[in-house]
Amino acid sequence: MPVVTPETQDQSAQVQHGAKAHSDGGWDAPEGAFVPVQTRSDRFKSNVPSEHPDVNGREAEWKLTPVDLLRPLIDGELDGSPYPFLVTQTEGADAEWVDRTDARVGLAGQAEEKSSANAWNSFQKALAITITGGETSEITISRSMLGDAARGAHTVITAKKNSRGRVILLNTSQAQLVENVEIVVEDGAQLAVVSVQEWADDAIHLATHFATVGRDATFRHVVVSLGGKVVRVNPSVALSGEGADGELSGLYFADAGQHLEQRVYMHHEGANTKGRVNYKGALQGVGAHTVWVGDVLIGPEAAGTDSYEQNRNLVLSEGTRADSIPNLEIETGDILGAGHASATGRFDDEQLFYLQARGITEHEARRLVVLGFLTEIIQKIGKPELEQRLQISIDDELNRSSSQLVGGAE
Repeated sequence: MPVVTPETQDQSAQVQHGAKAHSDGGWDAPEGAFVPVQTRSDRFKSNVPSEHPDVNGREAEWKLTPVDLLRPLIDGELDGSPYPFLVTQTEGADAEWVDRTDARVGLAGQAEEKSSANAWNSFQKALAITITGGETSEITISRSMLGDAARGAHTVITAKKNSRGRVILLNTSQAQLVENVEIVVEDGAQLAVVSVQEWADDAIHLATHFATVGRDATFRHVVVSLGGKVVRVNPSVALSGEGADGELSGLYFADAGQHLEQRVYMHHEGANTKGRVNYKGALQGVGAHTVWVGDVLIGPEAAGTDSYEQNRNLVLSEGTRADSIPNLEIETGDILGAGHASATGRFDDEQLFYLQARGITEHEARRLVVLGFLTEIIQKIGKPELEQRLQISIDDELNRSSSQLVGGAE
């Protein structure tokens, strides 16, 4: 069999059996044609905004996003000054503002998007959160006074070697915010990071969370997005050390005219790593739009990997749209298992019938089904007071729009 290379390929090889080169790029592509990146880890990275191409909304990473609403955060000038926040903490957890030159800044990742680079270029000081305790430590950062000016921010979270802790980021009220959150989980550490978005109805929030997980370390990441006009939280996690364990969970509830988006990337770099991704969402109201893109890459050195990702969406009314795109790349044949799944549908009529047959009203039956569907993710938080608060918030969402709920199975 002849070997075809860019140097030896001729026209006859291109049209064999009537096949033609793709118009989006290739060896014979015309000058300036786009050649797509084939491996998730090969995407361009830079913290300098000018090195990223202009965003036109047709790019793969932006085409499902209302880009016109985000222009001030993608291209505009940002206020990068330190902002007010409330903090509650236990022993072994601390938060402080540090300079851009601090050695902890830049350890976990680099910007893959222009908005992320804009935030990186703009912040004056980073909020550094450090977990050091051998017993489980906890710190909560509450932000509710960011205002409506375009702002760029940077947070660095470090779980020191063999430490145990939980970091909760609570976001409420108004905001026009683009930010990067770097997370370093050192060898043997156990860290949970919970990010809750209960913004005001007109808030816009773009966030990229970069995490690197060391040898025999455990990382739990939970994203809950309920409020805001446009909220896009993109976790990017590298299981770098041998035996690293990562669990990424998410919950979102989109109402009429609301856009909630999450693009998840888990990269198995080390051997014998374990990864789980589980996101669940509900949608109701005309114009409610959710986007979930899940990328899992099992690298060539990640022998013994055990990985699975899934996304489930529950449609509660007409006029909604849920985009769900799972992707899986495997670069080694020596794995324990890998898979992905995605499903979007309406209520299960059998569940409703079962509950109504026992004297429960239709509205209450629907409420129980939705809460049961989403509670699995809420319980991942591990803080009872916050879990109860979020269940009440979801209940309020359902009660406000109960007239929009529809039945029928897809």
